[in-house]
Amino acid sequence: MTAATLSDVLPAAAQDGYAIAGLVVLGWEDALAYVQAGVETGLPIILQAGPGCRKHTPVPVLGKMFRHLADQADVPVVCHIDHGYSIDECVEGIEHGFTSVMFDGSKLPISQNIDTTAAIVEKAHDAGVSVEGEVGFVGYAQGASSAATDPGEAERFDREAGADALAVSIGNTHLQTDKSAVIDFSRLREIEAATSIPLVLHGASGIPGELRREIASTSRVAKFNVGTELRMAFGQALRRSVNADKAVFDRVALLSPTVDAVKTEAVRVIREIGRP
Repeated sequence: MTAATLSDVLPAAAQDGYAIAGLVVLGWEDALAYVQAGVETGLPIILQAGPGCRKHTPVPVLGKMFRHLADQADVPVVCHIDHGYSIDECVEGIEHGFTSVMFDGSKLPISQNIDTTAAIVEKAHDAGVSVEGEVGFVGYAQGASSAATDPGEAERFDREAGADALAVSIGNTHLQTDKSAVIDFSRLREIEAATSIPLVLHGASGIPGELRREIASTSRVAKFNVGTELRMAFGQALRRSVNADKAVFDRVALLSPTVDAVKTEAVRVIREIGRP
């Protein structure tokens, strides 16, 4: 199937009470596992190349890899640059086959965030690529603290930036290994009332599964970014593989068991928030 954009998959999810999983990729094995999980569930997925992934593997290589996997799937696969911090980073993704880019202007003054996002939107939409923005700052476990999204700023961003989706900060946190996030539903309702585009929650590994499902089914949150819990599944499977037979040294043999392990967890995540 031809690779999809956020605009192809998120509006229906936002309207009909489900969400699409934004799955954080670090290499071939987890990307393959995610696509296999999407095919097994029959639901769309979003393959996401964040800063760590792009530092490890060049964007031109990732673009070809993502598009190759999308071409093999019979479900929509969005090929997404996550947390681009500059116009150049987003343009590089657009030029190398990504169907969606996120500009993270969350640390910028709102006017600068809007202006930069709008410039990226113009370039992206001309190329048939979707754009995600962020208002408020989603912090990191044992790192920078979050700054909650201001509904008034979200309304202005929605009206002026032209983005296709908006990431918000309502108690979600990046890199959270336990599911202890406390979601501010009151703020979410205010943001929903002030905006019209699909909403996104980064750091969804910290949100309990039943709460993710509740948010997906009762709000306009249509995309959950999930990485940490899937990386944990990868790491646990790799440790088992490495320790199973000390005579095995081939990397393909050592890494192969991680695909099924990550696929199993990805299937759970996709179904958890997917179509009722």
